[in-house]
Amino acid sequence: MDGKLIVIEGLDGSGKATQAALIRQDLEREGLLVEQISFPDYGSDSSALVKMYLRGEFGSHADDVNAYAASSFYAVDRYASYKKGWKKTLDAGGIVIADRYTTSNTIYQCSKLPAERWDKFLDWLFHYEYELLGIPKADLTVYLHVEPEVSQELMNRRYDGDEAKKDIHEKDMEYIERSQKAARYCAKKLGWNVIECCNGKEMRSIGEIHEDIMAIARKCLDDCSDINNDFCFC
Repeated sequence: MDGKLIVIEGLDGSGKATQAALIRQDLEREGLLVEQISFPDYGSDSSALVKMYLRGEFGSHADDVNAYAASSFYAVDRYASYKKGWKKTLDAGGIVIADRYTTSNTIYQCSKLPAERWDKFLDWLFHYEYELLGIPKADLTVYLHVEPEVSQELMNRRYDGDEAKKDIHEKDMEYIERSQKAARYCAKKLGWNVIECCNGKEMRSIGEIHEDIMAIARKCLDDCSDINNDFCFC
């Protein structure tokens, strides 16, 4: 089997890291070569500009850094991570599970632009990351849909209500709501597999969400060995 890149995407607090870990554990139990990665790669020097941006060193609001500049910070971090690390797993025919990817730029940077400019930005972004930088396209993208109010409540629990611990994205509710609108547009346009994670204002169980994701992931791994498009539309 060719190497596969599976991306788990969603707003902050949607459970991406938890679900990525569960997928890895399931596939490892089956004896497959699997690597779990996360972006930004905070353990690497390549994320320095991302950390400066999120700390507010270029401005206290996300909109203080334009969509193209901010996208470059994240893209270079992904490039370094790929070249220094998980490229080996893909080249060996393994499966890489990514908590965030280029998809995060589509969500969080489109939200800085008028909707009529989104398509042009997406064309630029994919050309920049996939063609010019040469990082791989995802074989499957799963979007964990959580309403902003619910994700905010989950983040508040994560930080024990301490707003100072949030980055400039997490503390700006208006920006998060704009990002949610951008995510809906991108999910539809780009064919992401959307998992509804809430029953009303309550999160579904981790196990239920995991079962939904694994059903999609297994179909992709079984059926999509020849996919060469931006995303696997399993």
